[in-house]
Amino acid sequence: MPNAAVAGAADPVGRGGAVAIHGVSKRFGELRVLDGIDLDLPAGSVTAIIGPSGAGKSTLLRTINHLERVDAGYVAVDGELVGYRREGDTLHELREAEIRRRRADIGMVFQNFNLFPHLSVLENVIEAPRAVRGLARAEAERQALALLARVGLADKADAYPRQLSGGQQQRVAIARALALRPKVLLFDEPTSALDPELVNEVLAVIEELARSGTTLVIVTHEIGFARRIADRIVFMEQGRVVEVGAPERIFEHPTHPRTAEFLAKVL
Repeated sequence: MPNAAVAGAADPVGRGGAVAIHGVSKRFGELRVLDGIDLDLPAGSVTAIIGPSGAGKSTLLRTINHLERVDAGYVAVDGELVGYRREGDTLHELREAEIRRRRADIGMVFQNFNLFPHLSVLENVIEAPRAVRGLARAEAERQALALLARVGLADKADAYPRQLSGGQQQRVAIARALALRPKVLLFDEPTSALDPELVNEVLAVIEELARSGTTLVIVTHEIGFARRIADRIVFMEQGRVVEVGAPERIFEHPTHPRTAEFLAKVL
């Protein structure tokens, strides 16, 4: 589990960035999956995005780090556009190398871990800081070991993903995302691929990160968890943001009937 002493001694987590999402729309063929999304997420905030399957939650998450190109609108982190540069009123997509550079400020943890199976845990965590940030190997390893201690896996540095449980693999994936010291950390259903008894070990790590100052955006079906750690809840349906508010208001006094209907089924 998270090692607070290690985390506090030499905290390797980056400073949170403010996320601005303005007028973001996205189609897949005839299907409009995002429809004019506007959200402003303050630096260091923890936002949980909830809603039924097919609401566009994961697609919205992937637009934040430009894994999905938008058809309209834009995303900015600390005022810097993600994936584009502006000339007058026109946005031009950046070259892939520049997109990768800016994407390094936006970490992402996927449902299915996405670890490199042929690399050890330590090599998985140091690969991006060395390739993207240009860190010397010794410094990358020092930071990686601190991060592995933070997620409770200091003793697994030399193991390979196949030797780990699903919960352990997801905790390595979190350490790997943190290794770039991102301003924003995205979680796309981080526990959906786990056996039920492994869910809590991953949620405990995310809960500790929620107090770290990094901006977190979490798509989750774990409603109780979202209620406990989030500063704000975003309820989505059919590609739109239906309601946004503090957890106590959304869960106890939702103003939109569709939010109330959804919560009545999942609480």
